[in-house]
Amino acid sequence: MILVWLIGILLLGGVLAGLAERWSAQLPRWISLVAIGTDLVLAGIVWAGSAFHKIHPWLDELDWEWVPRLGIHFHLALDGLSLLMLVLTFLLGIMAVLASWTEIREKVGFFHFNLMWVLAGIAGVFLAMDLFLFYFAWELMLVPMYFLILIWGHERRVYAAVKFFLFTQCSGLLMLIAILALYFFHHRTTGVYTFEYAELLNTQLTHRAEFWIMLGFFLAFAVKLPVVPLHTWLPDAHTEAPTAGSVILAGLLLKTGAYGLIRFVVPLFPDAAHEFAPVALGLAAAGIVYGAFMAYSQTDLKRLVAYTSVSHLGFVLLGIFSMNQLGLQGAVMTMICHGLSTGALFVLVGGLQERLHTRDLGQMGGLWAVVPRLSGAALFFGLASLGLPGLGDFVGEFLVMLGSYQVSIVATVVTSLGVLASTFYALRMVQRAFQGPNTHAWQIPDLNPREAFMMVVMIVGLLGLGLFPQSVLSTSGQALNHLQVQLPVAALRR
Repeated sequence: MILVWLIGILLLGGVLAGLAERWSAQLPRWISLVAIGTDLVLAGIVWAGSAFHKIHPWLDELDWEWVPRLGIHFHLALDGLSLLMLVLTFLLGIMAVLASWTEIREKVGFFHFNLMWVLAGIAGVFLAMDLFLFYFAWELMLVPMYFLILIWGHERRVYAAVKFFLFTQCSGLLMLIAILALYFFHHRTTGVYTFEYAELLNTQLTHRAEFWIMLGFFLAFAVKLPVVPLHTWLPDAHTEAPTAGSVILAGLLLKTGAYGLIRFVVPLFPDAAHEFAPVALGLAAAGIVYGAFMAYSQTDLKRLVAYTSVSHLGFVLLGIFSMNQLGLQGAVMTMICHGLSTGALFVLVGGLQERLHTRDLGQMGGLWAVVPRLSGAALFFGLASLGLPGLGDFVGEFLVMLGSYQVSIVATVVTSLGVLASTFYALRMVQRAFQGPNTHAWQIPDLNPREAFMMVVMIVGLLGLGLFPQSVLSTSGQALNHLQVQLPVAALRR
């Protein structure tokens, strides 16, 4: 039942937080912290016991019949890959609550209700092993995030929220069509209606059907990742969202797209994915370079950080479609480290906006002498973003490039240009915002203890992942090995 509780605690905590505002504006914040913290402890207990699960692919599993007539199950399962994603979800969920502690002053209860329910949807995505349940959790993420942007966002929040909703809803409908197509193809060949992941792995498909169904899944996940040119919703949503919304968007929602590619696209459609791989590698390399150069050209600090996500998630796509152990391990490491580094940058940008009431780099400068702790943290996470050796981002990008080199030297060379460009945007951000003279005579407070705690947690996390990555690589390795073992078997089933 621990898997049910991981989702149920968030749903219940959201309801309690929404009701608690009538008694105190602080109570929803504490309820949310306790609920997410409880889930983080439960996930840590599972992780601590994962060393005893060396043979079975699942660390924990729960399978109930939901709608037997339609072959729908309430099927949750946890392996090393989903465990890492859950730990990241709960950690960044705590950071999101802390980041919004003073920023959100209106409708505090409803804000935390939406925050908790979007986290519950994300947890459901990482645990669902029934495609109907997966789609249900996928859509559950959408509406709360829409409200977070629409109600508590910044100047152009309505435009950003509607654009986010349209992109993600349309892509979700594509995935639903692809799921139903796979569902009916499976019934046609076996006589059984089922949405079960393990059953659908063995579905007999024609070459054309496999390719088009795979493309439906890929487009849905590519929009959420996002892949250039399907990325245009991202800069607007990041820029206009409240700080907590930006942390959840960058750190978690984008990772659901990457998780879907790893868990569903490649194992379910190995032949089509292999055929599509050169296109995906080209899109990944283009996204890495494009995102880096667009980040360099921004004058809005939050928009700059948003475009770095386009670049970093290109590494994830590159690693996934390298289809080897190095690339996949690098993709998972990059997903985790990007969540920490970019999440921290959004917290810092939100703190600056709360103090300065502007995100314009032209209005900043000379802040190092005024807020040295905040500036030092920004420098650290800027260096993490560009892939400084010794930090987790470097490990992830290095493994991805090793994996991609085995399948496409051209894509790897182009990707190296994106790595070079990341140096320019990271240093430009630090130089324009924090270095030089304080021409605007800013006098603002430095990091308070709450903000400093968040920075220390994420700094320690990135240092730990950079210097001691083996714990993460070992945890995800068994799950990735299991997925890879399925590929040759599935490829021979026709």
